[in-house]
Amino acid sequence: MKHLWSLGVALLCLVSTLKAQDSLKVGDLQEIVVTGTGTQNLLKNVPVQTEVISRKMLDSYGGKSIEEILAGLTASFAFSEGDMGSQMQLGGLGNAYILILIDGKRIHGDVGGENDLGLIDPHNIERIEIVKGAQSALYGSDAMAGVINIITKKHTEKGVYADNITRYGMHNDLRQHNTVAFNIGKFGSQTGFQLQRNDGWQNTAEEFAEAMVLTDSKNKTVNQFRNWQVTERLTYKPVRDVELYADGSYYIKDINRPQNGTHPSCDVYTYDLHYRNASASLGGKWYLSGEEGTVRRNYLSLDADWNKHEYSYIYTAKHYDYVLLQGEEYGDQNGEWFSVAMLPGQKKLQSDQQRAMAQLKGIFYLPYENTLHAGAEFRYDYLNAPDRTDSGSASDWTAAVYVQDEFNLLSWFNLTAGLRLVDNRNFGVRLTPKVSAMFSAGDFRFRLGWSQGFKTPTVKELHYRYLHLMGGSTFFNIGNTDLNPQTSNYYSANIEYRGRKVTASVTGYLNKLDKMIALVNVPVGEIPAGVTTAYLGDGSNNVQARMYKNMDNARTVGVDVTLSYQVYKDLTLTAAYSYLDTEANLYNASKDRMETVTIDGMAHHKWSASAMYTHTFCPRYKLGINLSTRGSSTRYYQNNGNAQPFQIWRINTTHDLGKVDKMLSYRLELGVDNIFNYVDRTMHPYHLGNNTPGTTVYGTFALKFNHGKRVKQHNVSIKSKTNDEED
Repeated sequence: MKHLWSLGVALLCLVSTLKAQDSLKVGDLQEIVVTGTGTQNLLKNVPVQTEVISRKMLDSYGGKSIEEILAGLTASFAFSEGDMGSQMQLGGLGNAYILILIDGKRIHGDVGGENDLGLIDPHNIERIEIVKGAQSALYGSDAMAGVINIITKKHTEKGVYADNITRYGMHNDLRQHNTVAFNIGKFGSQTGFQLQRNDGWQNTAEEFAEAMVLTDSKNKTVNQFRNWQVTERLTYKPVRDVELYADGSYYIKDINRPQNGTHPSCDVYTYDLHYRNASASLGGKWYLSGEEGTVRRNYLSLDADWNKHEYSYIYTAKHYDYVLLQGEEYGDQNGEWFSVAMLPGQKKLQSDQQRAMAQLKGIFYLPYENTLHAGAEFRYDYLNAPDRTDSGSASDWTAAVYVQDEFNLLSWFNLTAGLRLVDNRNFGVRLTPKVSAMFSAGDFRFRLGWSQGFKTPTVKELHYRYLHLMGGSTFFNIGNTDLNPQTSNYYSANIEYRGRKVTASVTGYLNKLDKMIALVNVPVGEIPAGVTTAYLGDGSNNVQARMYKNMDNARTVGVDVTLSYQVYKDLTLTAAYSYLDTEANLYNASKDRMETVTIDGMAHHKWSASAMYTHTFCPRYKLGINLSTRGSSTRYYQNNGNAQPFQIWRINTTHDLGKVDKMLSYRLELGVDNIFNYVDRTMHPYHLGNNTPGTTVYGTFALKFNHGKRVKQHNVSIKSKTNDEED
């Protein structure tokens, strides 16, 4: 807290100095956000601290992926991208503790505990809302570190809209985006397509394996990949106060890995990776009262969705795999492992994860400035993994009801409290509370919060088992049906100033976790019978067994600082800094005792900054320049070395070339990423601070056609709850 008070005093001095210069109104004073409370609030008045990456910031930065956007425009995130997805960290906690939403719905694409963020089309993002800390009371499991809500673009104008955005860069990096949308009468349709591909690159040919340093490894830093996705959204408004929708998506991703090598233990792969996702959902919203054209209307909404994620091997060379014999027909051999030869071209399913969810939600604006948010939901998870679970499949379900009240009796004080009641198939009933308070004083906001996190073990943590190759060693990772749920207590304090030209915020937090789940080394005797034969052998093949277990406890503590200064109309400066410290109790099998360690991937310091300049020179030409930097101090790991610190600079320029007949517009983007050619050449399989290939040049051409007129929508205005006349 000492650091928090020091930073708070410095911030107050800074904004007091700058406030005298205020003369222009920052546009985000009127921006509406939804993630922090599940209800719509002005960003400056939201009771729960919410960080927003706006459409203007996205357009200026020109990021090619959601990983690049989050890492470049905030200081809180860290990424380690790999074949299985992006290893993401927020506030010291990894993927399993971060809930990612697309338009308020959970993303589904977990692979080995990681997220395939290729499902998110960066050219289809309207804005990103980030809420840090435990949000289990409102959003349930997986929200112990925070929530990222990707708000996508909605084309609701009457008439026809179409766009084509093509980005091409070095290493044959292609990013393609297309949208076709139309609204006729009560019907609307929006179809989207995206394609991403890259030939991959290799930053070093050195690899530690076979107890030596090899200098001719074929392993790439990033392997060749290609993915594409098609989405469709249909809307229908049968009567004035009812809105219905149906949407779906289909996604394919292929990763090609190097095959011809001289060291079988490290750089020869006998299979490529193939992923397939599909989703479908139905829902609607019924407005119960209130004036059309304002967001403060009572409503009920009902949503149901189904998601599928499939992960397979496609063999490129002869490979001996192990099959678990199951069923009465195998007699005495039931439950034993046997070797089976897989031939080139054969495809084998590794896991098929499916999820079905239904949610009923109501928002009610009550007398005495109360906003009530209540809901109920049901979630069913199914895992089909014939060779990776005891019975070939596993399932789980969770039911929950929740309620939250935002109380604004005084114009300068907000109190928000929520409670969630969870019933899980394996772990019974649990209550999860949260409470926050916000005090307003002119352009200042003071926020305090406490919330409990609750996370049940996933189906994979309970039942899944797989081999993980790391250098010359092979780790056999095993699920554990004796796991207990994880819990946390999250405390935060925030000071925020939002003036006409200056926005500044300091947030301090403490997150204390109990029974944190992690993979730990275990002796062979602890492994369930029937799963050791094929993988462990006699121990001569250097296989180590690791099992998911509950740790004693862990804690993360940190301070986040953000600053935005609109120097004048065309120039805005932003900066962000994040300090983090973590510790956890980890069991040391060789010493048979608990040891205090840092959480893997933790960096004490991360930062980002940018200068955004835009100027319209004539009606047909508008120039934008974004110069930005991001960096990190050393990231700490228990195994395979720490990741080096880094600092990367990039510049992106935008050139809006005007419109033709007010319908057709053009945009050209030209940029250079990693201007000073930073490359981390740490040998495989040690950790990288950043996997950039060095300086890369790229260009983007966008063509947009819009033949329609704007119509009045529901979510267009909101009345401020404060006495600020400028709202």
